[in-house]
Amino acid sequence: MTPPMYRMDRVTLIAGLPLLADSVLFAVRRAEASLVHLWLTWLLGAAAWALLGLRHRLPIPVGVLTMIAAVVYYPLSSLDGITPVVAFVVAVYTMSRAGHLVAAVTLAVTSMLAMTYGEFVASTSEQRHVDNMSMVLFEGWFLAVIAFGHAMRVRHAYQEESERRAAVAERLRIAREIHDVLGHSISLINVQAGAALHRSAKRPGETAELTRALEFVRDTSKDALRELRGTLGMLRQVDEEAAGAPTSPTPGWERIGDLADRARATGLTVTVRTGREGLPPGGVGAGVSLAAYRIVQEALTNIARHAAGATTVLIEARYEDGALRVSVEDDGKAGNGGNGGPGHGHGPGSRSGEPGTGSGIGGMRERCRALGGELTAAHTDSGFRVTARLPLMADRPTALEGQS
Repeated sequence: MTPPMYRMDRVTLIAGLPLLADSVLFAVRRAEASLVHLWLTWLLGAAAWALLGLRHRLPIPVGVLTMIAAVVYYPLSSLDGITPVVAFVVAVYTMSRAGHLVAAVTLAVTSMLAMTYGEFVASTSEQRHVDNMSMVLFEGWFLAVIAFGHAMRVRHAYQEESERRAAVAERLRIAREIHDVLGHSISLINVQAGAALHRSAKRPGETAELTRALEFVRDTSKDALRELRGTLGMLRQVDEEAAGAPTSPTPGWERIGDLADRARATGLTVTVRTGREGLPPGGVGAGVSLAAYRIVQEALTNIARHAAGATTVLIEARYEDGALRVSVEDDGKAGNGGNGGPGHGHGPGSRSGEPGTGSGIGGMRERCRALGGELTAAHTDSGFRVTARLPLMADRPTALEGQS
């Protein structure tokens, strides 16, 4: 929305206080000078103040006009009010804040040259109105006002950049959450449905396996939709308490059993081993809990997509040196990899985690780095292992539940 052309903001109203003081001075001295002369100088001060309402839309013209008003005002006025110089200072600050630094410096220098000419050339020593010390003070004030305006502009630009980076980071985080939710569930659905169709084609008329596969698809898609709704809920800029709309809870390590059950439904033998040794009284923070859940989820997704001949998976979690160490290891054989193909190869979409490969390992590694941890992914003699080290956090503790 375009701001109004004329805006009477708080700064403008405060700058009008000297005009009230000048008005009192006008009433006191009206008997000492020509009434027309007093009105003319008072109107010049009032005009300089009124121009400040345009300074946001027309900073340079307002700066020039307020300077002209001040240059005309002080040689003519017998009031010696401060309204014109206050209006000029505010206009110079606005110019500097708006990025017109050269124009602000030029006007300040021009005004000082005009003052110097009026005090040292056009006037005698008896007629001077500004002494040398006041001239130096004026120069310092103008310099400080310009520097302060420029500093505020730089600070505002820095805040905008910080907010933009925070918004980008938040979008990337949400995109990673959506990738993990959909990638894991859809991969398992694809594997289970494909296997059931393949076996059903060999044994026509047998529907039991197809029924189990459809039940698995139903349950998995239901869980995926619940998690997706919870993730997308973070995008809504509304007050959840005011709206009264419940949101799905954020998944964490306490739901690792659900991931293991889904993987078992695809034919894998999954073992989960956890230990509570070294667990702090506050438990595992929500950030670590979610990261551990997502890392295991992505590792199982990669096994379903790329592990040729994998039959067993071991998920372990232990506490050491103030961190939660999570590992997922399978016995899949190394193969050609590729986009969704078998094996642990090094092509696009594979699990090697080397530059140029799919986003799965990269996403897990970014999750670890965001929490100050680290992740390694490498082939072993018997398959492939992903290991994550996550420093413990104290916020929103979540207990670990063991399962074997």
